[in-house]
Amino acid sequence: MGRRAFLIGSLGAALTVTAAGTTGLLARSAWADETTVLDAMGDYTITDRSTGCQVTVTVRNGVRRIRANGLPNHRTGQFANAHNPNTISSQSYDYRLPAHPKRSSTVTPYSLPQPFGIALNGVIFDPLAAEWFNRDPSSGWTVNPLGGAMDLGLDANEAHVQPNGAYHYHGIPQGLVAQLSHRRHSPLIGWAGDGFPIYLDRGHRKARNAASGITRLRSSYRLKSGPRPGGPGGRYNGDYLEDYEYVAGLGDLDAANGRYQVTPEYPRGTYAYILTAAYPVIPHAFAAPVATSFVRAGGAGGGRPGGPPPRPQ
Repeated sequence: MGRRAFLIGSLGAALTVTAAGTTGLLARSAWADETTVLDAMGDYTITDRSTGCQVTVTVRNGVRRIRANGLPNHRTGQFANAHNPNTISSQSYDYRLPAHPKRSSTVTPYSLPQPFGIALNGVIFDPLAAEWFNRDPSSGWTVNPLGGAMDLGLDANEAHVQPNGAYHYHGIPQGLVAQLSHRRHSPLIGWAGDGFPIYLDRGHRKARNAASGITRLRSSYRLKSGPRPGGPGGRYNGDYLEDYEYVAGLGDLDAANGRYQVTPEYPRGTYAYILTAAYPVIPHAFAAPVATSFVRAGGAGGGRPGGPPPRPQ
């Protein structure tokens, strides 16, 4: 599949579905009259002059290589701001992910500083935050960036900026989602660090049946009941990651917030991760080994217990 390179203008890109039924990025160039659709499963290059977003993806010999500068192709909030003192700057990402990953027999949680994946626009999915109750990592209570314990200066994309200038998503990237089709199965939105695809929460009612209709897929995590046994005290309310527990079968997804399913890109089926409306939103565990190029020292394979392995498929 050949590379399609193009220029896109501010908010001029939208994910759609190609004639072949796979996810595509629909780009109306501000400098040309033509409309270009790329297939996100293959090779592509994005250069957005208005935002500075640059992404180059190639797929060769079973390896998906993603090179990006980490700048989004959508508007962001103001950075620095009162709760996040960092300004956005270009990064130098170069990841080699398996194009045909194999699931492990268990789910493996990850911990800081390990990120989860990368969106089609080259922005990192990095849901964990280096914040704890009383700012004490040994407290056993990890601040939920999307909870109410601490204002981390997130913008409308549930994103903010690391001290090195890296803009990253802690939750659903609304600026990117606003460019997506909402009429059918979720389009592909990115790739996890182990190579499996990432989708939004619109999937088939029956995971292996493309004719079963579309539904909102639900996480299998829930708030614990009762008061916290220590730390911040009070009742479990979602302010801390430890406020949640995994209950197999409660929702549609496993402990890594994924399932084996058919999709437009994978009509024969694939394991896929789902970004859900409810916790954990972005998965906090991997179902396969993280690609070496994506591993951050001390992060992959650690962290809180993530529940039992995915249900057999």
